[in-house]
Amino acid sequence: MLQKKRILFIANEMSPYLELTEFAEIVNKLAIKSNDNGFEVRCIMPRFGVVNERRHRLHEVVRLSGINVSVDNDDYPLQIKVASLPNARLQVYFLDNEDLFKRKFIFHDEGDKWFEDNGLRTVFYCKGALETVKKFGWPPDVIHCSGWMTGLIPLYLKTVYKKEPVFAHSKCVFTIGQNTFKEKLGPDFLKTANIHANIKDKDLEPYKDANNSALFRGGATYADAITFGAEKVDKKLIEEFGKIRGKKVLSFNAESDLTDYLQLYTDLSK
Repeated sequence: MLQKKRILFIANEMSPYLELTEFAEIVNKLAIKSNDNGFEVRCIMPRFGVVNERRHRLHEVVRLSGINVSVDNDDYPLQIKVASLPNARLQVYFLDNEDLFKRKFIFHDEGDKWFEDNGLRTVFYCKGALETVKKFGWPPDVIHCSGWMTGLIPLYLKTVYKKEPVFAHSKCVFTIGQNTFKEKLGPDFLKTANIHANIKDKDLEPYKDANNSALFRGGATYADAITFGAEKVDKKLIEEFGKIRGKKVLSFNAESDLTDYLQLYTDLSK
């Protein structure tokens, strides 16, 4: 019997847990459609404080917790919780840390002020997601990253985690979405993002502007395939990545039934 191909969705947001843009619903539909079409599916997202644990029946996965994620010479405990996606037999894993995610707001405080540690939170989430997969011991054939906060994952897969057995055959899809913030991730973002000696300064060049578009640019640069997840996307990114030699690209299609994504997953996992 052939083993099912495995797809891992790593996202900022996913219905019904958190809906920041329209792509949250698409991630939900993609996960369910992939699951219904014979793929083995798992999902990872941040456990922001606005995600209601009781309503969504989150519970801690003790066997996976206890990981410390090292970022910028500090260790941050990673707590992992899980919920079953409503109306689907698949699991969503939530990455939590008391200092970084247990807040009543997501990226801005009650006065709409940008959290100064959003850069650190991004690096923690990207590294934490990949460390979680190592702990799973569950090698994904395709990793689909969506949302600016996942933008470092394609880079990390090509550098720091390149020789990890669990990612040996993983292909990465990255979705460029709409810009949702105008702030920067701070002057130290590139330093914080450089989590290993395997990453060279030139590798971080696409992220140098440390803004919303830069995270999308970096993710698309290192991904094996690119999709556009919104109609209103930075025009420079459309020009840069709309047609790119050597990579499969899916344009945004509001009328899509998502079978083009399933075909993309199938092609990449061959």
